[in-house]
Amino acid sequence: MAFCLRTHSGLFIRRILSQKCGKPIDTHRIQHLRLLSTSLQLSKVVSFNLSDIGEGIREVSVKEWFIKVGDTVEQFDNLCEVQSDKASVTITSRYDGKIVKIYHKIDDIALVGQPLVDIDVQDDDEAPKEEGKDPEKHSDSSSDEDEPKKPTDNAEEERKKVLTTPAVRRLAMENKLDLTKVTPTGKYGRILKGDVLEHLNLIPAGTVKPHPTLLQQKPQGIPIAPPKVLAEDRVEQLKGVRKAMLKSMTEALKIPHFAYSDEINMSKLMSVREELKADALEKGVKLTYMPFFIKAASRALTQYPILNSSLDEPNESVIYKAAHNISVAMDTPQGLVVPNVKNCEQKSIIDIAKALNELQEKGQKGSLGPDDFADGTFSLSNIGIIGGTYTHPCIMSPQVAIGAMGRTKLVPRFGADGEIIKAFVMSVSWSADHRVIDGVTMARFSNLWKKYLENPNLFLLD
Repeated sequence: MAFCLRTHSGLFIRRILSQKCGKPIDTHRIQHLRLLSTSLQLSKVVSFNLSDIGEGIREVSVKEWFIKVGDTVEQFDNLCEVQSDKASVTITSRYDGKIVKIYHKIDDIALVGQPLVDIDVQDDDEAPKEEGKDPEKHSDSSSDEDEPKKPTDNAEEERKKVLTTPAVRRLAMENKLDLTKVTPTGKYGRILKGDVLEHLNLIPAGTVKPHPTLLQQKPQGIPIAPPKVLAEDRVEQLKGVRKAMLKSMTEALKIPHFAYSDEINMSKLMSVREELKADALEKGVKLTYMPFFIKAASRALTQYPILNSSLDEPNESVIYKAAHNISVAMDTPQGLVVPNVKNCEQKSIIDIAKALNELQEKGQKGSLGPDDFADGTFSLSNIGIIGGTYTHPCIMSPQVAIGAMGRTKLVPRFGADGEIIKAFVMSVSWSADHRVIDGVTMARFSNLWKKYLENPNLFLLD
């Protein structure tokens, strides 16, 4: 904002001043008065725009602000952090001044070339000005105009021609630096604070003007890996099997679990299965090891019925189940399901295998019904199909016990005469409800189950 006492008519100005002063005004004084000018110098507000950060990025998301309105910043002070679909970048200030406006909130989208903040800069030296053409540069007396200029050397003249801010000049003076030797990177050849810091090796080269991107630095002919895209979180409502698992496992972990593990020599059972597999297939039955596991469990449950029970907690009583409805964990396209084979105590190994084949076929088709899951009394899971050795299976309430078989491995063992023999060994892990089952009962049950599997001919005696 500036105003000057100037007029195209000397008569007009004499008339105005005569009225104010009450007496005539000397014309010679008016000539000098015409040269007077007064001005009010205001700070300049500049918009700091989001510059191109490379790789074709046109918009970013504002993740964090390091400043607020009213804060004073200097060049290279951190303003904010923005996130593109490829990288996170910290934006720094190009100016010294005061923050007067912030254009975006957290998580807002900022466009390249659009303002981020407005800064009230401390000087108005953004563009070069031609000396001698400033209309506001006037002398306040004729004697000043007539005063001869003092001669200056060439170095002094060059120093005055350098375009920069007072703060940068002060920095150069403190470090005894000749600004004419500094390479400018600012607009109109202006020397920035960063140019001085780079010249003094106080910041890495390329800080003011970024180094070429990795894309530009890659030699031609070498394939460039595509940028990694950060995966975003997604929310998926639990449904179907997963929703049922949420409820069942929540109930399961209310049970105080007791764990017990052992190893079973599967060598004889593997031979028996190989002999029976072809005959079973002729009857349309696929014979796996699971029917043997189930039948051995049913035989052992007859001896230890407490493991085939449920706890009536309100009445502090145990309900012994007559039927051996043994649940079997199955991996299906819908997830892990646990239907049960009904009345295993009344079925042969072939009958159990046939019932298992039917459940597995229904599981693959997603056609298992409520009856297939109802009234389970005991559970088995063969994790060895996938892998692993020992585990800690969770009891399916209201049942009181579950077993999980691990992977069968070929290992060296000692024979009856001390010789080393090959043995196929499978691990088993049991979990029992410690409120009704003690460790001795679980161990005895496991030993009887193990005895049937290590000596499969015992199935013929019952």
